[in-house]
Amino acid sequence: MSKINPNPFTTRPEIDGTFGVVTSTHWIATAVGMSILEKGGNAFDAAVATAFTLQVVEPHLNGPGGDVPIVVHDVKRGRTEVICGQGPAPAAATIERFQELGLDLIPGTGLLAACIPGMFDAWMLILRDYGTLRLADVLTPAIGYAQNGHPLVERANATIATVENLFREHWPTSAAVFLPKGDVPATGTLFTNKTLAHTYTRVLREADNAGGDRVAQIERARMVWSQGFVAEAIDRFCRTQSLMDVSGTPHGGLITGDDMARWRASVGTPLSYDYGRFTVCKAPWSQGPVMLQQLALLKGYDLDALDVVGPDFIHLAVECSKLAFADREKFYGDPDVVDVPMATLLSDSYNDERRALVTQEASLTLRPGTVAGLGAVMKLRRAEGQRSAVGALGAGEPTVGALGEVNGDTVHFDIIDQAGNMVSATPSGGWLQSSPVIPEIGFCLGTRAQQFWLEENHPASLAPGKRPRTTLSPTLALRDGEPYLAWGSPGGDQQDQWTTQFFLRHVHGRMNLQEAIDAPAWHSEHFPISFWPRTARPGVLVLESRVPKATVDELKKRGHIVEIGPAWSEGRLTAAARDGRHRRAAANPRGMQGYAAGR
Repeated sequence: MSKINPNPFTTRPEIDGTFGVVTSTHWIATAVGMSILEKGGNAFDAAVATAFTLQVVEPHLNGPGGDVPIVVHDVKRGRTEVICGQGPAPAAATIERFQELGLDLIPGTGLLAACIPGMFDAWMLILRDYGTLRLADVLTPAIGYAQNGHPLVERANATIATVENLFREHWPTSAAVFLPKGDVPATGTLFTNKTLAHTYTRVLREADNAGGDRVAQIERARMVWSQGFVAEAIDRFCRTQSLMDVSGTPHGGLITGDDMARWRASVGTPLSYDYGRFTVCKAPWSQGPVMLQQLALLKGYDLDALDVVGPDFIHLAVECSKLAFADREKFYGDPDVVDVPMATLLSDSYNDERRALVTQEASLTLRPGTVAGLGAVMKLRRAEGQRSAVGALGAGEPTVGALGEVNGDTVHFDIIDQAGNMVSATPSGGWLQSSPVIPEIGFCLGTRAQQFWLEENHPASLAPGKRPRTTLSPTLALRDGEPYLAWGSPGGDQQDQWTTQFFLRHVHGRMNLQEAIDAPAWHSEHFPISFWPRTARPGVLVLESRVPKATVDELKKRGHIVEIGPAWSEGRLTAAARDGRHRRAAANPRGMQGYAAGR
């Protein structure tokens, strides 16, 4: 049982059944995914339907022009794999090009920061190779909600209101979609995006022209997207439009039809780390390994003996996160392009040395490790005051915050079916505030390229064809060699802080999934954020107000610069577990949107 309370209260029950579970950041998407399982689809079919629905019902958090890493376990194949839906930088995206424009950072909004959209092709790959249903079966629910409407959630309403003037003054194509009848739509409005519905309907219609074969239809849809009318619209918009971004100057886009045609989603092997009974799996080309580094440091402590909301537990977790994220800043980049010394970063000898840096006092400096000949350290840009999640120009740190606050990007879901197939995915990018809507297709591009640096010779420096060091970070863990747990959260740089906390509470605090989600949480702002303007707040630790006062006081004594956030403000975790015949799931009450379902 939990060390917080032998009979803990949870905001909702942990779902427990034998047929299957779906948990996501929006109740409608959860219901759609569950309906696919009920119709005989497997976890992969349900994942595709859930993902397309999330694009429609959480447009402030993700969209068709975005990107996604997906971790899957396929029972038939008997292995865990990672699907790369992260498109790279376009061919014209060079450091020199941005320097010629007078920029030292890639803007956090607009057209310049777009990577090649990767989400659609990744879902088509999964449907083709892992799924069983036809494209129409999994795409029709999303089309219905886009065409007929879905109740607009409060956070979407608040986000639209924040960027209303940007839309009115600079992005008229976005105003046409998100300011229907000229006004910010009220919370609960049945909101539609009929152009997006038409886009996906046309994709289905053209896919049908491939004949009756399921795989042929999916392949035709991929071609329509990457070489047909969707790619043509993106190419034309980027070439002909020059629109305002957060730099204060209008710019055009860099993506071309050729960029779209050349890229395909891919399947790879996850990076994994053994932690006690568990093997934790992450996408190696994301920031995901930073969770594995935290575990490599934390395994040197007896966390079973600590209260998971006590000062010792939180202090150790935070101090180890600072070391791991400092290494992220110095060493991480696209491993297909640069040498990332991951074997060293996860080794016992390296982490024994790093762990020695942890004392009873909070560190106030960024302290990356040393690997001969590798890595680069950027000069810190210090933030003044608290971070803004979404500003008037659409840029900001994607966090969650209290209900009613404007906080932007990213969704997450986890699915396990009766056979034991598992999916964990974190779709993001292409959210409504990031970039102007392309009018012919009803959606905007992502801004993931803002996570590149414009300095030469850094592992995360911009280069054509290179993937950005994305913050998106779904997780899948095996227990005693058997697939067991899938989980994740939106939240930018906070993702691998919240997912690590959840895992530690579950493993060491012996909390069930819902207890581990509901427990008081925190995040550090010690290291540079991955989003424009790339600033850091050394030593700052943000705690939910539910963290006990005695813990807060002790953390302050140890030198942490403590800020107290609202009681339910940290993370939007969802989680699903496979335990024998049991299928369990839980979802976050924070944000009042996420739900788990199952039976």
